[in-house]
Amino acid sequence: MIYIGLTGWGDHHALYPPQVKPKDKLQEYSSHFPVVEVDSSFYAIQPVKNAQKWVKETPENFRFIVKAYQGMTGHQRGEEKHFSSKTEMFQAFKDSLQPYIEANKLGMVLFQFPPWFTCKKENVDYLRYCKKQMEDIPVALEFRNQSWFTEQFNNQTLSFMKEEGWIHSIVDEPQAGDGSVPIIPVATDEKTTLVRMHGRNFYGWNKPKDENWREVRYLYHYNEQELLEWKERLLELNKQSKDIVVLFNNNSGGDAAENAKTFQSMLGIEFEGLAPRQMDLF
Repeated sequence: MIYIGLTGWGDHHALYPPQVKPKDKLQEYSSHFPVVEVDSSFYAIQPVKNAQKWVKETPENFRFIVKAYQGMTGHQRGEEKHFSSKTEMFQAFKDSLQPYIEANKLGMVLFQFPPWFTCKKENVDYLRYCKKQMEDIPVALEFRNQSWFTEQFNNQTLSFMKEEGWIHSIVDEPQAGDGSVPIIPVATDEKTTLVRMHGRNFYGWNKPKDENWREVRYLYHYNEQELLEWKERLLELNKQSKDIVVLFNNNSGGDAAENAKTFQSMLGIEFEGLAPRQMDLF
């Protein structure tokens, strides 16, 4: 089965009737898509009460892809002030996942590593450490450095992910130097594969010094031909992996929701068990 969703639910204004309040957006979102990525968990480990609320607001078959905390992936350079050890940090994060797990709504945890996380022994060892810390919680792995997929290391990287039990987070992003990776349409888990659509804004991808670089990076609209290419890839991937989760992250200009809806139509998918949709009566 192919599941389509978006990264976050707050900023996709095209989905919501004007009267929908911010606190009600997740429930309305879940009337459109069966899966969502939780991005707030990257910036801070979320209170359990947040996950409890989100679980209650979504249908029984809804799934959350929870992004790993930045202290776990090395984005947070310098001293970690909130935890005395990595073990304590990982445990706090796992505790925050309990409402999803108890409700059977945790799709996976996404470990997205930064561009400076290169293919070298100490980083391979750290991946093993992360997998061990996460125990039996399903985890996806996304790189942001080309070294993992060079001709020298590509096959070893994929074999390592299969052996260690990592779900491959396959990305579509600009080919803009070492800080981006190519499309590698290979599943490493027979049950689940993750695909994240970041857009192809070559100019904006490597602009960390610009004040609005985050907005610029994901400013992109996929055209029909690009989505058709992905349709063919997904049909092949679905032969390797039972479930494919596709998340559109190209939302700086509000394009993610429209692209996701178009893609769903291209694939001829009708999602069952969605929340009832609000009616704009006035």
